[in-house]
Amino acid sequence: MRPWCLGNTTVRSPFRLRDGLVALSSSSLQGNLRGQEQEIAFRRLLGEHEIVELGTDETYSVGRKWRSALNKLGFLYPEIPLAAGVPQSEIGLIDMITPNGWRLIRADTVPAMQECFLRSLAAHYIPSALEQKYHFPVFSPLRHTLAIMLALETKTGESRINFIEMALVVQLTNSDDNIESIVSQVLALRERRMEATNKRQFDRQEREAAAELHNYKAPTFNDYADTNLRYLKATGLVQSKGRGVSLVQEKHVFIEALVRDRTIPDSGRSYFITLCRGATLPTDNQDSALIVLDDLLQQLERRGIPFDTTGKPTTTPADIAIIRHQIESIIAKLNEEEYATRQALEWQEIALYMELLAMNRRGKKTLANGEEIEIPQSEAPAYFEWILWRAFLAINSLNNKPYDARRFNIDQDFLPVGTAPGNGPDLIFEFHDFIVVVEVTLTDNSRQEAAEGEPVRRHIAEIAIQSTKPVYGLFIANRIDSNTAETFRIGSWFTRTDDKMRLDIIPVTLLQFKSFFEALFKSGNIDVGLIRELLDLCGKSRHQHEAPAWKRKIEETISNRIAILL
Repeated sequence: MRPWCLGNTTVRSPFRLRDGLVALSSSSLQGNLRGQEQEIAFRRLLGEHEIVELGTDETYSVGRKWRSALNKLGFLYPEIPLAAGVPQSEIGLIDMITPNGWRLIRADTVPAMQECFLRSLAAHYIPSALEQKYHFPVFSPLRHTLAIMLALETKTGESRINFIEMALVVQLTNSDDNIESIVSQVLALRERRMEATNKRQFDRQEREAAAELHNYKAPTFNDYADTNLRYLKATGLVQSKGRGVSLVQEKHVFIEALVRDRTIPDSGRSYFITLCRGATLPTDNQDSALIVLDDLLQQLERRGIPFDTTGKPTTTPADIAIIRHQIESIIAKLNEEEYATRQALEWQEIALYMELLAMNRRGKKTLANGEEIEIPQSEAPAYFEWILWRAFLAINSLNNKPYDARRFNIDQDFLPVGTAPGNGPDLIFEFHDFIVVVEVTLTDNSRQEAAEGEPVRRHIAEIAIQSTKPVYGLFIANRIDSNTAETFRIGSWFTRTDDKMRLDIIPVTLLQFKSFFEALFKSGNIDVGLIRELLDLCGKSRHQHEAPAWKRKIEETISNRIAILL
């Protein structure tokens, strides 16, 4: 038995596929991605948009694998095999963007993006007409996995599937396997692992045994499980639970309805058409949509949140969807506010993430509870913004809401989905009597000033013009280039009417900020006023020194304030 994979191990972060589609949509390469030269050109396009790293790729595999991933999920029209007996003209032009692909491009919120991935994965069956290599019944791996999680919940009260359970049980089963039997296998593996004194050794031995049994390479089980869990989370139906996933409780009624749909494509033609258009979901049906809506209203009622549907039409699924999205937005904001209040208790984890970013994102860190954390290389810029957002949430003195303080999107796990758009600052933290605008960058060479000097000053000036409170800029990088520091030391900006503004922008390294952040919590003196005091002290010395000396003075000031705290 070979393990199945929902996505593509080359593109493990599903949301990056949207970035690739956006780049492709305005390129002459759309519909022209086959052959060595075109694969090289596609890879170059992805590199120019900073979606992949440019470098040597003698096999041209990056462009080919990205194209394959987009074909497999129905975001680009795939090449229809002759054996499928379906004329290409009935489906669409090879490698052109499909209706579901355009829907993903136009999606401007995380829930909208997740719906595109959900429609894609709900339409994905194994084996499809593209994947004749599989030798087991046609089934939907998405519905199959959700059915197992529902059965686990019935049996244990919890829907969680751990990483090792996905790797060695779930992704090796299909619709011919009895669900109760699969649940028993999962629980048996879980029990054996709990009894093991060395969990890592146990996992390694179990993978090696599975590799020998199924005649497959041991690392592949982990690679596929990691990808499967990421793509499952991209649907918005599951969320992280330790080193695994559990069902999103707000979506429980929807998930049950989705799993009940056990129809399979009746022909290759219907499979490809549905894949490229996106599957029909339970909420596309009025009766099912009303059931889901009623459940959401009950969830709000249980949380004491009033919601009046009087006068809101519910005569079509589209009408119902408008109300449903409003309620889901309310629930998401409530969940995010609860998440924000928990950050003060997680300051040590926040500091470890900062350390990982300062270590060039390599390696892992182990939390006090034994859980390991790491930063995906391709997502490091997003994690930089995210961890600074969490740090200021932990200080717990914001006047603005947590979702107003960030400009990047987050998913149901409150993890970043991309970086903040370039038409404004990364983060805006409003306090009682002042505002801190935070800008971060991983650029640490001489290009730093060219890339950040003007945008950072412009963004902070725009906030300062609108604000009645003092506005501070906090620029954070792993290394502060002296040319960047000099630009911020001068700190001037002219408006369109040629009025000169003085901007207070303090450049600090991530390690400097981390040290001060940790000192606040270790001392128990978590007062946002201390941050303002630090910014004022660093700003006072800017007129007395040029950039190199000012940077040293900032370092000295931070060290002194830490010494006072501790």
